[in-house]
Amino acid sequence: MKRLDSIPTNKIDRVTRLVTTGVKVGGNYLKYYGKKMVNPELTKDELHQDNAADIYDTLKELKGSALKVAQMLSMEKNLLPQSYVDKFSLSQFSVPPLSAPLVRKTFKNYFGVYPDEMFDWFSPDSVNAASIGQVHKAKKDGKELAVKIQYPGVKESISTDIAIVKPIAIRMFNLKDTSDEYFQEIEGKLMEETDYVLEMEQSEYVRLACSGIPNLRFAEYYPEYSCEKIITMDWMDGIHLSEYNTSGLSKEKRDRIGQALFDFYMFQIHKLKYFHADPHPGNFLVDKDDNLIAIDFGCMKRIPDNFYQRYFELVNPANLANREIYMKLMHELEMLKETDSPEDIKFFSELFHELLVVFTRPLQNETFDFSEPSFLEEVARMSQELASDKTLRKMNGNRGSKHFIYINRTFLGLYNLLSDLKAEVRINDYEKYV
Repeated sequence: MKRLDSIPTNKIDRVTRLVTTGVKVGGNYLKYYGKKMVNPELTKDELHQDNAADIYDTLKELKGSALKVAQMLSMEKNLLPQSYVDKFSLSQFSVPPLSAPLVRKTFKNYFGVYPDEMFDWFSPDSVNAASIGQVHKAKKDGKELAVKIQYPGVKESISTDIAIVKPIAIRMFNLKDTSDEYFQEIEGKLMEETDYVLEMEQSEYVRLACSGIPNLRFAEYYPEYSCEKIITMDWMDGIHLSEYNTSGLSKEKRDRIGQALFDFYMFQIHKLKYFHADPHPGNFLVDKDDNLIAIDFGCMKRIPDNFYQRYFELVNPANLANREIYMKLMHELEMLKETDSPEDIKFFSELFHELLVVFTRPLQNETFDFSEPSFLEEVARMSQELASDKTLRKMNGNRGSKHFIYINRTFLGLYNLLSDLKAEVRINDYEKYV
């Protein structure tokens, strides 16, 4: 795999890379329509494959928040063609790493010594490279360690990437009025992910708080070998969740891992009101004893009490069925606005009601089987309808509290992980571990 000696961090370089990619995508469309004239039966499969490859090739070299977008999009299985999902899924744990000389230089910049001087042994080649940093294996005093090194310039490029994406997103989602709080929320979380000292604090808090949940393990971190850009933790033997899903699992094993995963998230959301907000397969391992290992606590979201109360009141079936309460909560959660026209109110109240009925179905039962075809089919149908709804594109998309961004992303990611596992879970077991 190609190794990188540098990463473009200034705005001109990053914009230039994106513009070049846009030209390639345009060329792919011209090639497709040329072939279509000769063969009217031609599908868009090849077009999607070419575009996905060109876009991903650019994002993986930009790294940082640009690659994080690909990582998030890889979870949107019902909105994107499969070619994009397959290609963008590589961003979860397999992208071009930094070269060994750049790793050594980066390490010495922060510790004053090279990694092989600090550790008894240090692998110059990374074992895992993702959007923010890459992981190397090391040994110290008989312990096997994982050393995560942040890509140089990632933090400095975040504001640039947000500035590039913001006008595109405003136009794409028709965000009228002020939408700054949404972009500030995303930028703030991305900035937090570049602070490895904060990640250590967050991981230790979650590790202690969730220690009573069975079949769930965490790495221990080592502050003496860590700093703001480099973090050292126990090496955890296991395979990524996506790989585990393809290993011919029994229902018992699928349910065991699924229950640990579900309890982990429900406990954080309901008991801590502070949760791991990056649920993708690259952030979870499974060990040889079928225990779930949660890693990477860079992206954590705290839920304010007033939002938590209203959010879970809204998804209560009794409140969804009571129009007066439902409409009141919709306004309090900023999903409906005082400036909305009667047409706006009718459109969005009906749209969100349909979405909530489907989206919260797993939470309305004692147990839920995530292999249930009807649930997945309904989610896919609604996603496709929303993606192609021309009326929705014309409406003001500036909807909902900023806190929706990460809690909805987390629920959607959790549902995807559980659906891939085809796990059946007990919904309220997390209450036992307080």
